[in-house]
Amino acid sequence: MAQSVVVQVGQCGNQIGCCFWDLALREHASVNKKGIYDDALKNFFRNVDTRGTGISKGRICSLKARAVLIDMEEGVVNEILQGPLKDVFDSKQLITNVSGSGNNWAVGYKVFGSHYRDQIVEKLRQTAEHCDCLQCFFLIHSMGGGTGSGLGTFILNVLEDEFPEVYRFVTSVFPSGEDDVITSPYNSVLAMKELNEHADCVLPIENESLFDIVSKINQMINSGKPGTTVKQQSLVTLNEGGIKKKLDEKPFDKMNNIVANLLLNLTSSSRFEGSLNMDLNEISMNLVPFPQLHYLVSSLTPLYTLADVNIPPRRLDQMFSDAFSKDYQLIQADPKHSLYLACALLVRGNVQISDIRRNIERLKSSLHFVSWNQEGWKTSLCSVPPVGHSHSLLALANNTCVKPTFMELKNRFLRLYKKKACVFDITSFMERNLSVRSLLKFLSFLVCQAALWESLTP
Repeated sequence: MAQSVVVQVGQCGNQIGCCFWDLALREHASVNKKGIYDDALKNFFRNVDTRGTGISKGRICSLKARAVLIDMEEGVVNEILQGPLKDVFDSKQLITNVSGSGNNWAVGYKVFGSHYRDQIVEKLRQTAEHCDCLQCFFLIHSMGGGTGSGLGTFILNVLEDEFPEVYRFVTSVFPSGEDDVITSPYNSVLAMKELNEHADCVLPIENESLFDIVSKINQMINSGKPGTTVKQQSLVTLNEGGIKKKLDEKPFDKMNNIVANLLLNLTSSSRFEGSLNMDLNEISMNLVPFPQLHYLVSSLTPLYTLADVNIPPRRLDQMFSDAFSKDYQLIQADPKHSLYLACALLVRGNVQISDIRRNIERLKSSLHFVSWNQEGWKTSLCSVPPVGHSHSLLALANNTCVKPTFMELKNRFLRLYKKKACVFDITSFMERNLSVRSLLKFLSFLVCQAALWESLTP
């Protein structure tokens, strides 16, 4: 069995990572009743107790997450270490500072990257040495902040240098148009250039899309429809010191929960048995036809696998239809009106292979695939369902519908740069390394890539 290491960078990356580890532990506890350290736990956890027990009666006994936590502000990491998951993180695998990156990509990349490079490499090597067979790194970060975008992409570069044979999966949270960080367009564009060059697969997530999904779920709860309720005892360990938030407050916890569930389903084949399990390296192998066309659009159903809300379950055929609906995409996009290069379906639960094939045949006529890859489907079937559900589905698509995301990012960058707003934050770095013109050429290149494939639509 191959192991994976999660690298959490910045406030956003650490909050999502904390939610992922919480959900993963609860999922393993529901399956592994005796708390035995088995192959499923071994992939993402190491056991520091030679007696062999890891979880007992739902409590963490001797497990340590295969994770490295990095943030240039110590607040979020300190909250994690004081919370219910404090025992699952190794204190030797943390890197923090107190000053922060000031929402500046250049400070995160150049200043903190150069200063902490040796420490980062040492932490990564220590974590890798605990693995029998290291398969991939999962990097979780945001694109808008200074630490997430700057130091996050610097670490991605370090991973390529130090572990060139290990796959690099990146979950990147893109800022919304109403982001409170004024320099987020600069940070995002500079980070995008690094993602394009050093990542094997990128799963873009838009804050705007997550917010819309949570708002729709809240509307369902408030509508009073039968079967839609708020659970009295949440399965999710909430952030903010465990204080339960009201539904009308800004739902960062619920948004983080959706992204964590994406990672939970993505890694299910690595953690549990299945008749058609898919290795993580197969995702890159089957969905990325050319090195830089590695942005995968994700959709997840049900959206809340473990959550504070209880929503009526969807039938299997409905879930396959939902996966290709714009309401279930984790970016603002409609994949049905764009061109597919390839698509992977990761199914969990009591589902037959014949059910997957039947639904693919049913949906195939409504989806546009490139002419040279009309059968570009990759399927995975994990036998262990999510807690509280009979089945779930994660769809990963290499689709040209990412073009509007790149165009919106380019437009936001131009609107800010034309006003010369906050130019001092990036000018000194650009003068030594790259120009604004080269950045705009890079963004235009990404947009043109998507437009080129769309022009080939039959």
